[in-house]
Amino acid sequence: MKALYLKYKDFIMEVIHFGMVGVINTMMGWVIMAVLYNLIHMNYWVSSGISYFIGSVFSYHANAKLTFKVENRDKWLPWRFALNIIVCYLVSFTVAKPLTGRLLHALGLSAGGRVSQKLLENIAMIFGMGIFIVMNFFGQKLLVFRKTKGKKEVNG
Repeated sequence: MKALYLKYKDFIMEVIHFGMVGVINTMMGWVIMAVLYNLIHMNYWVSSGISYFIGSVFSYHANAKLTFKVENRDKWLPWRFALNIIVCYLVSFTVAKPLTGRLLHALGLSAGGRVSQKLLENIAMIFGMGIFIVMNFFGQKLLVFRKTKGKKEVNG
């Protein structure tokens, strides 16, 4: 067991740090998204988009420094990060809404208007956040903050 831990220690620590940054980012993002959607009455895409933009700025700096320990940031790093965020956001939130609707329908909760559009979209935003977290971790690890062979930093 110890040998297995030692073999994957760096990956395990990245997941833990990513999780800690993610908890802060998710709490901050959910508050922003909920306020914009439920109190200010912005739509699904605008409220989640603004929330993810603000959270992404925080995430970029925190994950570069704490999670993936990038020392030398190349000129393409912010662009790879932005592209990763955009792709993860569009995929996760596009998929979340119809999947949530289908799940609620399968559970018999959407028939007869048991679940309002507002509740469905709130549930979809939470589901979308979960999809986003998984996609974003692997996108950041494999594409954004990737390590070049033999080095611990990103080179351009």
